[in-house]
Amino acid sequence: GPFGDHYGYYSLVHDYPVFHCQKILRRKDAICPATVVGKPRQEDFFLGDYLQEMLSPLFPMVMPSVVDLWSYGETGFHSLSAAVVKERYGREAMMSAFRILGEGQLSLSKFLLLTDKKQDLKDFKSVLTHILARCHWETDLFVFSNLSMDTLDYAGPEVNRGSKGVLMGLGEAVRDLPKAWDGEVPIGVEEIHVFSPGCLVVGGPNYESDPNFASNLAIDERLKGWQLVVLCDRPKQAAASSINFLWTAFTRFEPAADLHPSKSWVHRNHICYEAPVVLDARMKPWYPKEVFCDPDIAKLVERRWREYFPEGKVEMGSSDLGHLTPDL
Repeated sequence: GPFGDHYGYYSLVHDYPVFHCQKILRRKDAICPATVVGKPRQEDFFLGDYLQEMLSPLFPMVMPSVVDLWSYGETGFHSLSAAVVKERYGREAMMSAFRILGEGQLSLSKFLLLTDKKQDLKDFKSVLTHILARCHWETDLFVFSNLSMDTLDYAGPEVNRGSKGVLMGLGEAVRDLPKAWDGEVPIGVEEIHVFSPGCLVVGGPNYESDPNFASNLAIDERLKGWQLVVLCDRPKQAAASSINFLWTAFTRFEPAADLHPSKSWVHRNHICYEAPVVLDARMKPWYPKEVFCDPDIAKLVERRWREYFPEGKVEMGSSDLGHLTPDL
């Protein structure tokens, strides 16, 4: 390394096997098929989604309490998953959470959303709204520290180390979620946008200039009523689409370090939380840089695109943005 990875960032230097390549050629029935990775959505994203859809009938067979499961490729798959689970007795959903987090590659999941009501898990904004309307922050948010993390997720304190989080939204709605911001902007906040009911995306000072801004923002009374507040460097872009939101929020936070509730306390050895909860998704000094394409390669591909796809059925995207909405 460093090399561009499927999270959309460059990796750090690790002791990986090295593949020396002088030229990349193309032909039908390739000798060594390869995928393009980078910011979502690239080839690996569509392969991952296809595999999920193909294998989804097996999930309830392997994990009988899991009705449906989806991992979000926009986050690199490992950073966020959501599941519909059975709740036949109180807190059974947490048993399903442990089952999911103990299953093969799903054990690398960093954050897990759970509900017991039928949902289209591919519709992230709808899932998030459903969860935020039902979660009891004092009993339904669990953060587990000092665990392993995916090697290419550098949000933790060191390579392969980090934490996991589980947020449950079960039963019927317990609150009405605000849908528009009409209050006074908190001190230090430069931008504020509504991503979905109950969820704000805000901008403020960068992490290096004020690392404690997220925890101070969480106790600001002007955010009362909002459940989740995502603090990031480019809030307008992050709030513009679900793809942007997922990539920005969940690739740039670690549950144990970057979730800041307005209030927390310990009851029966469980940490209880109170909303709003601020998710600090600002770029941290130790994070690797975003992946960008070499300008000469981008021009070459653009010039030869019709040669690559003579039938004209494949639309050329942006090598630097993937499917992300650009800065507005």
